[in-house]
Amino acid sequence: MEQREKYELSGAGFLARLKKPAGKVDVVIDTDTFNEIDDQFALAFLIKSDEKLQLKGIYAAPFFNQNSLSPADGMEKSYNEIFQILSLMKRDDLEPLVKRGSANFLKNETEYVESEAASSLSELAMRYSPEKPLYVISIGAITNIASAILMEPCIIDRIVIIWLGGNALHWVDNAEFNCGGDIAASRIIFGCGAALVQLPCMGVVSAFTASGPELEHWLRGKNELCDYLVDVTTIAAAHDSGISTWTRVIWDVTAVAWLLDGDFMLDRLEHSPIPEYSNRYSFDPRRHLYRYVYHINRDNLFKELFEKLAK
Repeated sequence: MEQREKYELSGAGFLARLKKPAGKVDVVIDTDTFNEIDDQFALAFLIKSDEKLQLKGIYAAPFFNQNSLSPADGMEKSYNEIFQILSLMKRDDLEPLVKRGSANFLKNETEYVESEAASSLSELAMRYSPEKPLYVISIGAITNIASAILMEPCIIDRIVIIWLGGNALHWVDNAEFNCGGDIAASRIIFGCGAALVQLPCMGVVSAFTASGPELEHWLRGKNELCDYLVDVTTIAAAHDSGISTWTRVIWDVTAVAWLLDGDFMLDRLEHSPIPEYSNRYSFDPRRHLYRYVYHINRDNLFKELFEKLAK
């Protein structure tokens, strides 16, 4: 996708969309829910933050690793896991919002992948405006959102993307799962000119970890959802770490938290970097601005998360 003219990306309207919004906002979430346990925490946190966030769509994102046989299998497992979380939360009313995402990653930076999720987002976003945008929270490979933009480029000015993807700008590399899973989609998101908030993984939100004793103390026995989250997190952490003193990254929660009222993180404006196919960033100071989160107030956010999940 071609870069937009610089003057379009420096006006008051564009910069206003890069600010945290006041009042209630409409959101969708795009999640590889079966990939790691933090997606389940983030989805539940979003649903329980309805004082601020009005949920309009839940999209299953593709992923491919040891937990899936293919991107399509990862997406389908995520799709089913979304319904599991809704069932545990007794929120069957949200089931019509759930859409299957892409069965494949993008082949290049010009061709979209058809999916229910991409079609839903491209149509839904057209109901919004630059003054009242739709907020798109992405906590997986960003294939569905990039496809929606390629389908309907006019949505660029009608959405704000909050993406947990890529590593910190100072990190040794950009070999991060969400960004590296679909580099073509990542390049579209960083370069298309949509208002973008990045929550980098290694070097920033990698500090947002919880230990087993913390989860047991704050969540065990509070409700069916909390017990499920503690059990699944404990099993995954024990399998991955092999030691008893583990902590587990719950970083997807931070993407939801950026939209909430509270002292949860620090951010600043930066020039949009370029994710390269070599798993490095390149930089061009002529690129448009985006919002870059560089610090998480870990204790403040966990307090908010635990209190909401335990309700």
